This record gives sequence, structure tokens and C-alpha cells, in this order.
Amino acid sequence: MRKIYSKINPKLLLGIINRLDDIPNGRLDIAPDNEFMQVSSMKLDKKSFRPHKHIWKDGEKRIITQESWIVVKGSVKVTMYDLNDKVVDESIINSGDISVTFQGGHTYEILDDKTIVYEYKTGPYKGQENDKVFI
Repeated sequence: MRKIYSKINPKLLLGIINRLDDIPNGRLDIAPDNEFMQVSSMKLDKKSFRPHKHIWKDGEKRIITQESWIVVKGSVKVTMYDLNDKVVDESIINSGDISVTFQGGHTYEILDDKTIVYEYKTGPYKGQENDKVFI
């Protein structure tokens, strides 16, 4: 797992790149507990989980959309930007890899035709004008 920190605020975690090969046996919590988006990997033997449901919690008044891409097939170039909109990291993620963005900016470039990704974001989504500004 590679953590990308801001050069402006070195204690601020901007994002994480986790490779398929980084996934250990069992559970690995990729996102820190304090982030709005929680991401974990699990490499498990046959088992079942106890049935459950999640409870409603009071929300934060001020939130930011956090985003994650998991590459199922193909490859994607991920560029992460620092708080001042300067490039802080560039990585290629491939099948089984994940990119997680907590803060700062990002862009994705699809490198292979027929690339398949899963995208995860915090919600609710209230339209592009309420979700993002372009760098």
C-alpha cells in the first residue's frame, strides 16, 4: 500500500494506491477510520458472515466527496493533485488494483480499450455543480 501525502500539509493524506499483490490473507483496512469513505480488502477462505444491517448515524454538516476506482480489467493512469492543484503523484493501476482519493484533486486516463472499473463515492450525489470544480 502506498499512501500519498500533501506536500503543502505533510500530515494530510490525499490518497492511497493499493495493489492486488498488496492484499494479505484476512482483512486489511485500507482507509483510516476517520475518512468518510471506508475501504478494506479481504482475502478469505470459505466462510459466512452473521446477518446484519447498518444503522443510521447523524451526518457531518460539512463533507467532501471521496472517490475510489477498482480496476477489474485493463489499466488506468491515476494523477493526484495537491491542495494547490499541482501534481503530487502519478500511478498506473491494473486489474485488481485500487485508487482511493480522500482530498486534493485527481484525474483518470483509461489506457486500454474495454477497460472495466468500479467507482465508489460518498453520497448523496446532488449534481456536478454541487460536487466538483475543475482544475
